[in-house]
Amino acid sequence: MLDRRSFIHLAATALAAGFAGAEAQAGAPRPVNTLGSTEELAIRGYDPVAYFRDDGPRLGKPEFSVRHGGATWRFASAEHKALFEADPDRYLPAYGGFCAYGTSRGYLVKIEPEAWSIVDGRLYLNYDLGIRKTWLGDRAKFIARADANWPRLTPASVR
Repeated sequence: MLDRRSFIHLAATALAAGFAGAEAQAGAPRPVNTLGSTEELAIRGYDPVAYFRDDGPRLGKPEFSVRHGGATWRFASAEHKALFEADPDRYLPAYGGFCAYGTSRGYLVKIEPEAWSIVDGRLYLNYDLGIRKTWLGDRAKFIARADANWPRLTPASVR
């Protein structure tokens, strides 16, 4: 049987190991949706800033591109590119730009740029408009599930 001091030391060591594991996992590069692109274009070449600034999807242009997170992100204008570069976390879509509903189900799938929503300042993309309708039916539940699944999903999870 452990004395109090040994127990506290053992518990502190286990807790520290847990935090180290979480930090290593959090620091691991997360996949970005480049499905269907031979150029590693994120979210099929659509401008993530446009969803916030232009109220919907717009294709980005090659002359307004930036590498971030292992993918090439395109923007419709130099202004959008500059906004992204100044604060990428503000504009990056949830779950690397994969379908939010698919992520809630434990896998990564493509998206249709027209199937989107902004919830609490965060861009969510969906497989198609039908899945978007399902996703909108209980966003809070699907976001909670996707948030729980996202840390463990890898490129091997792509369908």
